[in-house]
Amino acid sequence: MPLDPLVKAFLDKAAAFPRPKVWDVPPAVTRQSFAAMMQLTSPRDVAVGKIENFTIPGPGGEIRARSYAPVAAAGSQPNLIYFHGGGFVAGNLESHDGLCRLFAAEGGFKVIAVDYRLAPEHPYPAAVDDAWAAVQWIEQNAAEIGVDAGRIAVGGDSAGGMLAAIVTQLAREKGGIRIAYQLLLFPNTQMGGETASLNEFAVGYFLERRAIEYFNSLYLTPQADTASPRISPLRAKDFAGLPPAFVMLGGYDPLHDEGLAYAEKLRGAGVKVTIADYADMVHCFIYLQTVLPQAHDAVAQAAKAVKEALAAA
Repeated sequence: MPLDPLVKAFLDKAAAFPRPKVWDVPPAVTRQSFAAMMQLTSPRDVAVGKIENFTIPGPGGEIRARSYAPVAAAGSQPNLIYFHGGGFVAGNLESHDGLCRLFAAEGGFKVIAVDYRLAPEHPYPAAVDDAWAAVQWIEQNAAEIGVDAGRIAVGGDSAGGMLAAIVTQLAREKGGIRIAYQLLLFPNTQMGGETASLNEFAVGYFLERRAIEYFNSLYLTPQADTASPRISPLRAKDFAGLPPAFVMLGGYDPLHDEGLAYAEKLRGAGVKVTIADYADMVHCFIYLQTVLPQAHDAVAQAAKAVKEALAAA
């Protein structure tokens, strides 16, 4: 299927005004550029109920978090714990504020966004440690923060999708926490592997292979074992007993094949999986809310899947 014409026009326009590549500038500049793009393309004026900023005790200090209650929410709410994308180097509560509002509005559940530590200042395992600490704390303090502890989902996009996948594996192994659903949006599921999509869409399709490899080099220390499921959840030996999943993919995404492989591993282990594969789209096209009408529809579809899963939990 050809690349969607609106996506192509967006990419052509961006290419007409070339900017330095992420691997040629300091991480601080990458973060500023990512924030500026998200500001331009995020959804506008999404009505939600109460928004609260708070902190969660973490292994490296306080973890910033933000909760979004749907309009007219009352009592303990089903909850999506959300980890933002950005290659483990960029992104924060502000960059994904619009998307988190949209999930809360479309799904009618509470969203808690987690601002985990970023590389290179905080390399692996900082992000994983923060994500796991946040899930544990939210579950243990559910009543105090208006969350129904029996109806918790985890999710994220790109690097955040990887964190969500890792957290579900940790919860299964360690026990004590029941995660009802996982929302994996364009997930990075392995590091250092080779796939057809990684090569075919290496250049010119929003996310480039060299950027992925650069971000990975900032995130991982030289001693890191990329075969570990804590780094590459696709390489876990056992996928049985993991939560049902919604996996969103983009046909022109270099991460497409590893995301699909993760969904197939889950299915092969008897886990219920919904795959939303947008054949004419790029990586994380849901960011482009002011550019693509399909971006809103895709988020609405994902939010509906989470809502239905949590209602049945």
